[in-house]
Amino acid sequence: MRKPIFVTGIGTGVGKTVAAAIITEALGADYWKPVQSGFEEGTDCNTVQSLISNTQTQFHPEVYKLALPASPHIAAREEGVVIDLNTIVTNKPETNNHLVIEGAGGLLVPINEKQFIADMILALNAQVILVSRNYLGSINHSLLTAEACTQRNIPVLGWLFNDQFMQYEEEIVGWTGIRTLGSIPLAANLDKAFVAEQAARIRPALLEVLL
Repeated sequence: MRKPIFVTGIGTGVGKTVAAAIITEALGADYWKPVQSGFEEGTDCNTVQSLISNTQTQFHPEVYKLALPASPHIAAREEGVVIDLNTIVTNKPETNNHLVIEGAGGLLVPINEKQFIADMILALNAQVILVSRNYLGSINHSLLTAEACTQRNIPVLGWLFNDQFMQYEEEIVGWTGIRTLGSIPLAANLDKAFVAEQAARIRPALLEVLL
């Protein structure tokens, strides 16, 4: 069975959901977000579903769907729920297709009082695509994220960069030793056409690392 592809970022608001949609479209993969925190304006699964053009992607339901838009452990606490990693693993979708899993925030976002997104990645036996975005401090956050993967023996397929880093993309790749899978420009119109165009651009690099 193929290893899942886990999309995580260097922090919150770096474009994980758009990146996950592009990866899902590029591979015709299934999509799953195990833990959703905040859904008043719709879930990340709703967003990805609205951006996908292919007809083979299956969208799998969340294991935990929490109302508060906060760190999962805080959102769960507000509802009297404890996020159980074994429950997430047990509910991992069974599919012969590629499975794209979208995380919450970054690697060290807590899911309960003892475990983090990084523990979820390992428990799901997933390989990671790291999403970074160009802002003041993002180089530091990118390097810290890569180092956390190394320390935890989390396999990384590559970087996806949002916005234009210019020379900083090459520097992050050089410092981390992790290849780039592509750069996603700012979208004038974030729609199916944009996602399909970006999916076509990164598909060759994705297929190369997934061989």
